[in-house]
Order: sequence, then structure tokens, then C-alpha cells
Amino acid sequence: MMDEENGKLVSFKSLGVCDQLAEACEDLGWKAPSKIQIEAIPQALAGKDLIGLAQTGSGKTGAFALPILQALLDAPQAFFACVLSPTRELAIQIAEQFEALGAGIGVKCAVVVGGIDMMQQTVALAKRPHIVVATPGRLVDHLSNTKGFSLRTLKYLVLDEADRLLNQEFEKSIDEILGVIPRERRTYLFSATMTKKVKKLERACLRDPVKIEAAAKYSTVETLKQQFRFIPAKHKDCYLVFILTEMSGSTTMVFTRTCESTRLLALILRNLGFRAIPISGQMTQTKRLAALNQFKSGECNILIATDVASRGLDIPSVDVVINYDIPSNSKDYYHRVGRTARAGRSGVAISLVNQYELEWYLQIEKLIGKKLPEYPAQQEEVLLLLERVSEAKRISIMKIKEGGGKKKRNRGEDDGEEVDKYIHSKNKSFKKSRR
Repeated sequence: MMDEENGKLVSFKSLGVCDQLAEACEDLGWKAPSKIQIEAIPQALAGKDLIGLAQTGSGKTGAFALPILQALLDAPQAFFACVLSPTRELAIQIAEQFEALGAGIGVKCAVVVGGIDMMQQTVALAKRPHIVVATPGRLVDHLSNTKGFSLRTLKYLVLDEADRLLNQEFEKSIDEILGVIPRERRTYLFSATMTKKVKKLERACLRDPVKIEAAAKYSTVETLKQQFRFIPAKHKDCYLVFILTEMSGSTTMVFTRTCESTRLLALILRNLGFRAIPISGQMTQTKRLAALNQFKSGECNILIATDVASRGLDIPSVDVVINYDIPSNSKDYYHRVGRTARAGRSGVAISLVNQYELEWYLQIEKLIGKKLPEYPAQQEEVLLLLERVSEAKRISIMKIKEGGGKKKRNRGEDDGEEVDKYIHSKNKSFKKSRR
């Protein structure tokens, strides 16, 4: 990347990153530092506390991982850094980046999140890792119950997606963690948005921080093409199938409001021959990861998700985001569409707006500061699909009802295999049925 002020080409080395870590960046295919990395790394290496405001997909994990690993090289010790994340998936991903960057220097990481066996984590902590990546609730569980585990020697604390870590569900845990770690430490706070709560957290735990802003307040990247389509609620499934058919071959994330609708939509789409898989907070951790891996590997090219999956998941090659349900909180729109057009790529975001969601949609336009163009589709053409979509929906609802007696299945814990059983034999493939 070019330094805008003096026109020089910036490399990780020129930011002060040591040779070993600069090579690790190269091995990961990071050719040049991103904007947030250029701003944050020198300040962090100079020993400053940081507040980083950055869009999702901007490279912020590298912005805090590299300075921490460099400091660890200078003074290796167990429990050197702790990174807090609001979701399990993001925590796993952060640990993967630490391990990839630190592979050549023998960095040990432990992931401490809910939904995974506590005993397994206790064993990992007993090995005294350098870096602990955790969700707040589970970290508090271990600090209270795991013999011999403490963070009294911690040198670095990172709060990633800090605006979400301050939701009510996490606030108490965060306070407890701040109460048992050293005051003498470096703290990095990263957030996509600067809310009143983030300001409060800044006052509570940062010392004379440097503020780095790599994004306008609620901007969406320029390479993102955003559209909407106003539709009657009863034809929403038809429009979704129409768009997915038009975009066939693309990697797509479809966002819904509830865990139940992720599951139903996945069944409907599979009945029509699409390779769709659901992911939601009701699935077990193992099944969420399995679904994510199927999507990442390309085995399924449509991921149907609730907002659990809208932030922090590093899925670099999503071409299209479809808002099947408009989020009632307009800020969630910004995070959802951040799944596409990442790291300079182009992407498309299409929002299906029915008569009940207009108010929410207008809030989104107000937030992003622009009127969006309409997605072009002839209603007569879309409704040619009505019969097949209705039939697929009828079969899917029937299958869900059949499985309703089994508690586990009703908890939305189906992965790809479970959904596969429901594919209707008559609908093996779904071609454009238009002449």
C-alpha cells in the first residue's frame, strides 16, 4: 500500500515488524499492510494503548496480533495476551491467525469458548499457552473454577468487536475480567462503531490511548453494489429463489431474523436443488463449525444465517449478501453487508423489503446516507416459480413437523447431512424454468 502523505510504498518491515513476522505475513499472502495496520502497528510497537475503529474485513486482527507477537518474541512467557471476542467463531478465527503468524516462532494458543467441553479447555490451559482467545462468559467460568489458572501475569488485553462485547449479556463478565487482570498492561480496543458504551469502556480500561480511524462512521465500501427490492410478503420466497437462480454459481450469504427460518429456507432451497446450509445460534458448536467449513470449502455455496454469523466470520470470497429479512437494528445491516466486498474485492448486497419492513429499510437508507437503486426483476417472470417454490415449502414444513417430536432436531441442530435426507427426489436439480 502507498503512504498517501509521501508516496512511498509501505511494507510490514517499514512499519517496524521484525523479519520473522514479516516473512510470516508474506507466507500468509499478505502482500502489503492494510490502512488500519499502517496506522496501528507503529503506535502499538511504541507501547501505546489503542482504540481502532475499522470496517469489518479491514485486517484488524493483524493490526493487534503482530505487535503482540513481536513483544512476545522479546519476552516470552505464558498467558502473555488475552483476546476477548463476542462470538465463538470469531474467537476460533483469531486464534487461527495468531497460530499462522506465530507458526515459525512456536506460539501456543488456547481457545476458551462456550459450546465446547470445559475439560478439554482446562487441559489446554494447563499447557500454559502464550495467547488465550476467549468469549467473556466462558473465560469467567475458568477464572472461577479452573484450579491454577489465572491471568495475573497478563501483559496485553484485546477487546475485539468491543461494541458488541458491551451488550448486556457480556457486561458483567467484562467487569469481572477487568477486576482480576493487572492494571499495568497494554490494552487494544477494536470496534466497527464508536458507541457511548465503547467510550465508557475506553475510560475504564485504557491509558492515554491513540485513536485510529480507518473508516467513516457507517460507511460501506465503494466496491459494494447495494440494491433493494420492494415485494409483497407472500412472494418473498419466490424472489429469493429467483435471485439465487440469477446469481447461480455465486457464493451467497442469506440473512434471516430467526433460527427457525434459517432451517426452513435451507430445506426449501435444497428441495429445489440448491446447495444451501443453515448456521444459527441454536446449533451446537460442532455443527456450526461443520456448516461453516462446508461453506468455506465450496461444498455448499449458499449459507443461510442469523446475525450470529454476520460479524467476525472471515469468509473471504462471498460474492452476494441477501437480506431475506431486513434487520430491525439498522446497524446490523452494515455488518451483514460487510461479509462481501472485503479487502478490495467487489460484491453485491440485495435487500428484500416487504410491506411490514419498510420502516426498518428507511432507517438503513438514513444510516448509510443514500437511496439505493432497485433490483431489476419482472414480477411475471418471478411468479413463474411460484408453484415449485410453494410445493418445496409444503414438503419442507411437513418434514420439520415430522421431526418435531425429537427434541434435538427441533433445536435446529441439523447440518448438511440432516438436510440432505430431506431433499425431495423429484427435484434433483433446479434449472431456470423460463422460455
